[in-house]
Amino acid sequence: MDYIVLDIEFNGRKFASELPMEVIEIGAVRLNSALEQTDEFSSLIKPVYFSKLNSFIKKKTGIPQEDIDRAGRFPKVIADFIAWLSRSESFMLITWGGEDLKRIVFDTRMHKLDDGFWLAADYFDLLKGYIRYKNVTNDVSVEAALLDLEITAEGTAHRALDDARMTAEVFRKIYGVLDFDLKQQFKDSFTNAKERRMVKNAIRSMKAQKQVPKWEIFAEKYLEGKATFEDVRKVAELQQYFEAETEKAAEKKSSGQIG
Repeated sequence: MDYIVLDIEFNGRKFASELPMEVIEIGAVRLNSALEQTDEFSSLIKPVYFSKLNSFIKKKTGIPQEDIDRAGRFPKVIADFIAWLSRSESFMLITWGGEDLKRIVFDTRMHKLDDGFWLAADYFDLLKGYIRYKNVTNDVSVEAALLDLEITAEGTAHRALDDARMTAEVFRKIYGVLDFDLKQQFKDSFTNAKERRMVKNAIRSMKAQKQVPKWEIFAEKYLEGKATFEDVRKVAELQQYFEAETEKAAEKKSSGQIG
């Protein structure tokens, strides 16, 4: 089993345009079962919708516009990346959070390419693994994890290959405490973290008011008439999350835990 530590950079105007954010750089490091680095992949990608890098991304990454102008398009680069990945007899993607694989899947679909390869790929969210290891609740950056683990950061932050290399160092350092039974495959998600936090807070509020947490009450109080929740897939996912959190809270209560 090889471990492919993956990082991407993307470009667009997330809050100022309905056009999609696009992957503009892929970087990856291949580690063998002994956690030895055996190979690397790095490529820039020329975006379709925003051919010019926005000022924030240009400053954050330091990627020269002329390099983006000369880069290949997504279909060519992703085919090269899949061919590179396929050199491993078996592999697991290692990501820092879920955004990297999500962006690759979304761009694959945007270009009307087959997403089957990515939906079948196992990935392990190292950010969640690190949070479990440190027993904290807030997300942290790779840079903060390196500092906390007393690993000297090398390379340029926010360039995909350098970030993949740094993430690989965190992976090596805490490998022995990671639970790989928690590996995942990509699943479309229609709710965001803010909406899921709203569910948790609502359940706490109901319990504080000595109400039995019920989906009907939540839906009427928080969802009814709000355009944000017109997507039935989002509502269905939110209901599943509500029921799971309600069950989790009941289990904690029966076991004598507070919360």
